[in-house]
Amino acid sequence: MPNCPRCHQSINAQAVTCPYCRTPLKAYGHPGIHLHRATGELSLCESCIYHADDSCNFPQRPHARECTLYQDIEQNQLNINQYNNDAWGKGKALRGFLPSITNWLKRNQIWLLLLALLLVSFLIALF
Repeated sequence: MPNCPRCHQSINAQAVTCPYCRTPLKAYGHPGIHLHRATGELSLCESCIYHADDSCNFPQRPHARECTLYQDIEQNQLNINQYNNDAWGKGKALRGFLPSITNWLKRNQIWLLLLALLLVSFLIALF
């Protein structure tokens, strides 16, 4: 069970507000919209991926202490590194080769379909 950021009491993960101190835990009173809060003196924008690439349109930027769009840069980098290591195995040659084949297949999908249709027609004509 998570703890309330203000009173540090144990609370239900789906709680919209803290039952002890009434601190809002979810944005706009909706249990599906997580509300991220800054801890310490730094604002959330300092470590947010949207602030880093200048695509954030949050009105409190760059001093936001609470945000619904927050994505941690470090966590995102860890996810990318883990994906690169796990997605195609440990082989470096395979990692670059398979995506290029799938991209080529997507680009030439219509020609491959026409070739298959022509081949099936030829086989039917033979037999």
